[in-house]
Amino acid sequence: MSEKAAKVGRGLSLLSGGLDSQLAICILREQGLHMEAVVFKSPFFKIESAKSAALDMGVKLHVVSFTRDILELIKDPPHGFGGNLNPCIDCHALMIKRAGEMMRSMGFDFVATGEVLNQRPMSQRRVALEIVAQSSELGDRLVRPLSALLLEPTQPELDGIIDRSQLLRLNGRGRRPQMELAKKFGLKSYPSPSGGCLLTESGFCRRLNDMRNRGALDDERLVWMLLYGRHLALPGGGKCIVGRDNRDNAALKQARQLEDVMIHTVNIPGPTVLLPLGGTPADIELAASICASYGDHGGAHEVMVRIHQGEHTLEQSAPVVNRELFKEMIL
Repeated sequence: MSEKAAKVGRGLSLLSGGLDSQLAICILREQGLHMEAVVFKSPFFKIESAKSAALDMGVKLHVVSFTRDILELIKDPPHGFGGNLNPCIDCHALMIKRAGEMMRSMGFDFVATGEVLNQRPMSQRRVALEIVAQSSELGDRLVRPLSALLLEPTQPELDGIIDRSQLLRLNGRGRRPQMELAKKFGLKSYPSPSGGCLLTESGFCRRLNDMRNRGALDDERLVWMLLYGRHLALPGGGKCIVGRDNRDNAALKQARQLEDVMIHTVNIPGPTVLLPLGGTPADIELAASICASYGDHGGAHEVMVRIHQGEHTLEQSAPVVNRELFKEMIL
């Protein structure tokens, strides 16, 4: 047997945890190829599904930080946004570019994705797939096994590393073929195809766009804090984050740095309120009232709050007001 025939091809596949990305790995692994997976971590994508899928399939998963990459794209995406602040084409191209860098440094033969031709109107049209391949600088080392027979052969197929005849010709938004394949490969756990990226959600993007307009996207800590609490724009130009539950409160306390102002109720259950990077005296007074008003005040007119500012802490009474007065401030 020749060395070429004996060689087992090695592929690195993007894995979101969704059905298509799992199927891409299964289809290639069925040919005897060695497959590993990569998922990109940021505040905007949950990676738990990818971790669970990799564990179920017995595939090694590489977790790569992607926060700085995606924030730079949000500032000025070359191919624009979708319906919200989602630079889908550029984001996917950059993920594949990063995977291509790993491919070269770690000795893989190709990068694979679970993309399906015409499944998504913005990012998976034929022209979009071509833009992604070109922008990723991966060229013909990018394999899309679910729609490969509708696309040009890639170099691994031409080299015989991948058997093109065992790849698929899926097209469009229908899910029945994927569901049948899931049964064949024994895949039982996968999220619904919709959603998954916070950059497609209008409520989240309002808060993110506020940061973008403030020129604050370079502060990754503040971006991660968008995942927690209610965000209110204060009249003095600052912002406060109001914890909605114990999870939010704990996250805000842990995230607090010395330049932030933190406020919480003293004698009653209530939210943790954080003013990232501080605020004017008037904003701090207003945030104290917000903290009191969202607390379990039982109809009281004032609530004792504790204010942590720098290395100093003070307690004071804060007026309870109707929460409706804060609605226009909510981002």
